[in-house]
Amino acid sequence: MEKKPKICILRWEEGQVLPAQLQLESLPGNSTNPASYPFEVMMLRVKGANMDTIEENPCQEMLDKFIVVCKELAAQGVKAITTSCGFTAYYQEGLAAAVPELVFTSALLQVPFIQTMVGPNRKVAVLTANKYHLREEHLQRAKIVDRDHLVILSLHDQPEWGRIYTHPNEEFNLEAVTDEVVSVVRTGLEENPDIGAVVLECTDLPPYSTRIRDELGIPVFDINTMISYVALSLNEYKMF
Repeated sequence: MEKKPKICILRWEEGQVLPAQLQLESLPGNSTNPASYPFEVMMLRVKGANMDTIEENPCQEMLDKFIVVCKELAAQGVKAITTSCGFTAYYQEGLAAAVPELVFTSALLQVPFIQTMVGPNRKVAVLTANKYHLREEHLQRAKIVDRDHLVILSLHDQPEWGRIYTHPNEEFNLEAVTDEVVSVVRTGLEENPDIGAVVLECTDLPPYSTRIRDELGIPVFDINTMISYVALSLNEYKMF
């Protein structure tokens, strides 16, 4: 009997992903690239999921759609649900309360755990696609209560990354994006030398995790560290 994936990644609906995002999705490490995982995952596009309903104007209607989809997936044997955008943390509480699967909508859920690991004298930095879209509700629903030991770093004002907002129908210079990601983290560490770890909110950023770790010598957590953790708990892959 063919083994069915136990983890499903909920993606934006067809036709709602921008050209630059499609470039990022092609990179190994991106949450929507099957090559990113040493185990099988299911991927499902959800009608109505797009930049407006996930990143800019999250709403009850979208939560209701997620709930319907997840209940259907549970009936198919899916045991855990994650998503292709860190801002879906907005829906974490409502979705986890309504469906039977494990729900981990965003890499942000790791922040309290990592704050505990780095201890009371160090901070955790969150690198987000756009700090102006990272709302108080995202932090609350990810159970991030210790704000004194939290540093928010943002890519929104970087020349190349920012084109996704100013020139949404154009592609990225991927080499420039790579340099910007590392540069923003480097600057954050220089300004906050007590940062003990970095969390990448955006699911398009894990392709850069290895370079950040290698160049800056700091632990980096992302959606892939979390999905691997859950996969181990479900025996989707084994370490020995």
